[in-house]
Amino acid sequence: MNETTTASWRTLLTQAHDALRDAVAGVGGEAWDAPTPCEKWSVTQVLQHATGDQTAFTAAITGGPWPSEDPFSPSGRIEGDPAAHLAVALDASARAWATVDDDAEQVPVPLPQGPMPAWLAAGACALDAAVHAWDIAVATGQPSPLTPEMALPLMEVASRIVEPLRAYGAYAPALETGDDADAVAVLLAYLGRRPM
Repeated sequence: MNETTTASWRTLLTQAHDALRDAVAGVGGEAWDAPTPCEKWSVTQVLQHATGDQTAFTAAITGGPWPSEDPFSPSGRIEGDPAAHLAVALDASARAWATVDDDAEQVPVPLPQGPMPAWLAAGACALDAAVHAWDIAVATGQPSPLTPEMALPLMEVASRIVEPLRAYGAYAPALETGDDADAVAVLLAYLGRRPM
């Protein structure tokens, strides 16, 4: 994905949202407290974090309410149905992104870098949803929701936004991969996760 294929960000964002929704739907009742690749966070906490991040992207675009809980300090408790909790955030996110022009150059984001072109801003939102979908899926014994087709454009986004975010604890240090690593493994390792 690059400046000449700006419209493709909508497809990538939808795929990432669907991946997160599907991963959460696949969590069994006993698995909400399971550990995840996000050090010290349970499945519930990763869901809270991912939901909060989607809410923050929505708020940045719309000027609406920000997350009621700090996404980087999730409580581990969700009142009601976790999937419904996520659905509210993803639906609001989709509505917010629908108001953004394909070729907008200054889209507000909840990241320290400030406004970004639409393709990169939406890619950042998609990256967050997709990698946390992977975290939840791996933690609960589900297949990886990431495909090489998603990983390639997500890696382009990651290479442009992740380094400054490491200083804030948003991503762990990058890990090495072998020469035979596929696009998914390369992306995960760059984000500080060990490909399974």
